[in-house]
Amino acid sequence: MGASPAERQPLEEVLRRFLDLGGRLVDSSPMYGRAEGVLGDLATKLGVRDRLFLATKVWTSGKRAGQEQLEESTRLLRSPRLDLLQVHNLLDTNTQLATLRGWKAQGRVRYVGVTHYTSSAYADLARVLRREPLDFVQVNYSIVEPEAEAGILPLAADRGVAVIANRPFGGGGALRRLANRPLPECAADLHYGSWSELFLNWILADPRVTCVIPATGRREHLEANMRALRGSLPDAAQRRAIAEAARAA
Repeated sequence: MGASPAERQPLEEVLRRFLDLGGRLVDSSPMYGRAEGVLGDLATKLGVRDRLFLATKVWTSGKRAGQEQLEESTRLLRSPRLDLLQVHNLLDTNTQLATLRGWKAQGRVRYVGVTHYTSSAYADLARVLRREPLDFVQVNYSIVEPEAEAGILPLAADRGVAVIANRPFGGGGALRRLANRPLPECAADLHYGSWSELFLNWILADPRVTCVIPATGRREHLEANMRALRGSLPDAAQRRAIAEAARAA
C-alpha cells in the first residue's frame, strides 16, 4: 500500500491528523511491505520528522544482512538517526542486538529493544529480558490477550524496560464481535464512547505499559483511537468490569 499518489493521500492525512491529535510514536518494520519508504516520504513532505518518535526493526539473520537492512531502513525513513530499533520477533537476537548496541554507541539510535506478538514466545522473550540490557520490549497485550500480565510485564518493570503494547484489539476480531454490544456502565463515568476507547485505556491504565500502537491507515479509525486520550483511565474495579464485559461477548 502507498505506491501511488492516490494510495498515499489518505495515509498523508492520517499522519498529519495523528500528530495534530498528540500522537508521536510510529512503529514500522522491513516486514511491513513499503511502510518504511512511505513513512519516510510522507514525514519529509510534511516536514514533521522532528515531531515523530521513529521506531523500526531488524528482521533477518546474520551480521552483514542485519547491517545492510538497517542501513536500508535509515535510507527509506530518510533519517540517519532513529529513535528506537528493535529485533523483530527475536530473529537472530544475539547477533542483531550486538549491532544495535553498536549503533547506539555511535549515536545512530537512541534506544534498542526486542519484539514479539504471540504468547508462545514469552519464555524466549523472558530469557532475553533477564539476560540483556534493553530499553524497550514490544509485546501483544490486550483485554482478549492478557497473558503478558503474568510474566512479561512484571519482568519488564523489574528490569526498567519500557513496554510497547501491540495488537491492542487482539487482531480486531474482538471489536467486530462487540460492535453491536452495549458498553459497560463504567464507560459513561469514564467518558468513553466506543469499545476501542475501552480497550486502549484498559491497557494504558496498567502502569507498566509505556505506549500502545493500534495500527490503521484510515482517518476514522485513527480519530476513534485517539479519542481514548480524552477520557479518564479506569481504576482496578473498572478495569475488571471492562474485561468481564468484553470477554462475555
